[in-house]
Amino acid sequence: MKKTFICLLACCWAGVAAAQTVTVDNYFNHEFHTPKGGGEKVPFHYLWEDTDETGFSIWGEMFRQQGATLHTLQEAPSAAALQHSDVYIIVDPDTKKETADPHYVEAAHVNAIKNWVKAGGVLVLMANDSANTELEHFNMLAAAFGLHFNSDLQNHVLNDAHFAAGTIYLENDPIFKTAKQLFLKDVASISLKGKARPALKTQHGAVIAATVQYGKGMVFAVGDPWLYNEYVNGRLPATYQNDKAAADLARWLLAHTKHK
Repeated sequence: MKKTFICLLACCWAGVAAAQTVTVDNYFNHEFHTPKGGGEKVPFHYLWEDTDETGFSIWGEMFRQQGATLHTLQEAPSAAALQHSDVYIIVDPDTKKETADPHYVEAAHVNAIKNWVKAGGVLVLMANDSANTELEHFNMLAAAFGLHFNSDLQNHVLNDAHFAAGTIYLENDPIFKTAKQLFLKDVASISLKGKARPALKTQHGAVIAATVQYGKGMVFAVGDPWLYNEYVNGRLPATYQNDKAAADLARWLLAHTKHK
């Protein structure tokens, strides 16, 4: 009986140890708003617990379905802060029009993140067009991996009557294995150097998503926040499969983690 108990306990601990942690940043993107019903301002925008159109609750549930646990990092990235994370997602860093005192990417952050990726972490960089995000400092981090988010506007969509302008078609894609038609609008293109490789291109050939292998780890970059609830919850015409793309990307990111 005692041996059985010890074996079960060991198996439980092994399961806990094997669970991958997906961390979303809430330091570089740290926005607040007043709820619709009034009251005190609350955090929002690209957060796991945000169930409105602005949140990542749907994508977060897809990671959970793959066996991962979710975490939010409210402090600056450092070796200690990242040590328990397997995937680290940084989305749409704040500008001064969004946050009174925005936290910009600094050299110390770049070094900590580089070392974490090199050791096997998977980094996700989700920018935005230059009018809606802070690119100057964010590009310091991107440059460490041979990436640069450009101050342009790809796949510009005027309104819901012009969805076609944001269409990306896929076939036999190594990342998005089940999604065949994506929607990405008003996206920053990405310039590539070194080992960086394109992952998604517009119909006109501009790179809007890329991957880079760095040490034991991996980087996935895209020029838009893209997979927040507004664009994976059925709002789009039925031909678009951003929901499948979100699940595909979650699987791909988790499959590439090697961080211990």
